Amino acid sequence: MGLNYEILFTFIIASAALAIAPGPDNIYVLMQSITNGKKYGLATTAGLVSGCLVHTTLLAFGVSAIIKDSDKIFFAIKFFGAMYLFYLAYKVFKSDAHLQLSNGEVPKKGLGQLFKQGFIMNVLNPKVTIFFLAFFPGFLFGDSLSHIIQFYVLGLLFMLVALIVFGLIAILSASISTYIKAHAKLGSSLKWLQIVVFIGIGLFILLSNK
Repeated sequence: MGLNYEILFTFIIASAALAIAPGPDNIYVLMQSITNGKKYGLATTAGLVSGCLVHTTLLAFGVSAIIKDSDKIFFAIKFFGAMYLFYLAYKVFKSDAHLQLSNGEVPKKGLGQLFKQGFIMNVLNPKVTIFFLAFFPGFLFGDSLSHIIQFYVLGLLFMLVALIVFGLIAILSASISTYIKAHAKLGSSLKWLQIVVFIGIGLFILLSNK
């Protein structure tokens, strides 16, 4: 079927929605930027995004052979991925919608230290590996490229989107913080955005073809 660019576009939109939805990583970038300065938030962003390359590599070489050898196992991976995303939607639904920004100072570290910390935070987080396993296989976009190359394309696109979104959070941190404090209902809107995104991606993965 060649390359399906609609799937790639859908993947980019889904990645952007996930990056925008509040989570520990982008909140940490926001707090570093607010308390210590934009360049510190950008250093943290660079470290977090770089860590994704490790998870992409594990996924590309660990899952590609499985996909190639067994349609049943590939379907099982997609089914697990969809169920995991539905579970994440349920967890968000049960969580507090209030966005809490820390009033305390975030400890100040050097730019290199923040890059290293962001990288380690990402690489050593098993939830990222599980999420990549759940998210990526449903977005393979063609039969003219090897699965390894496709996973790397998806990984690099995910990293680029996260870099742009997190970078904007760092640069616009003061305005974002002011807006959050002035709009108490924002947390509820973002909560439902996360739920819709997780369910939507889960359904897309479940219904996608190999």
